[in-house]
Amino acid sequence: MGSIDDVSFQVLTVVLTVLGLVVSGLLWRRRGPASGLRGVAWSLLPVAALLTGTWRLIWEIGDAIVSWAVRFVFSPVVWLGLAAAGASAALFVVASLMRRHGSQAPPAVAGSSEKASDPALTSGGDRPAKASVDDDLAEIEAILKKRGIS
Repeated sequence: MGSIDDVSFQVLTVVLTVLGLVVSGLLWRRRGPASGLRGVAWSLLPVAALLTGTWRLIWEIGDAIVSWAVRFVFSPVVWLGLAAAGASAALFVVASLMRRHGSQAPPAVAGSSEKASDPALTSGGDRPAKASVDDDLAEIEAILKKRGIS
């Protein structure tokens, strides 16, 4: 959008204020003093915006939003970033679905020397030592199902 000078803000303020006062006069005649005074109150807001520097703030915010939107729409790098974010979200969804359905594969064991040194594995082979914990959990689940909790 670009920059705007102080004279442009002053012209904008005068035009909006005069237009508002004309409409306020018409409202005063047609709808009464309450509507006319409300119109005068609205007409004073551009003057307040000029004197407090709010016009410049509004302009800079609008300029920043438009610049961001143009860069967002027309930048291939931004679209690649959106594609990466979408792929990440899809992978999170797939991973949570896999975990929910219990299809998470156990970690692969590299070799027999690792089996012998891993305390989580029993001496009888590839079955983990925490099988008794799984049996306990199965018993707990059976009790919960029996009582209608699960």
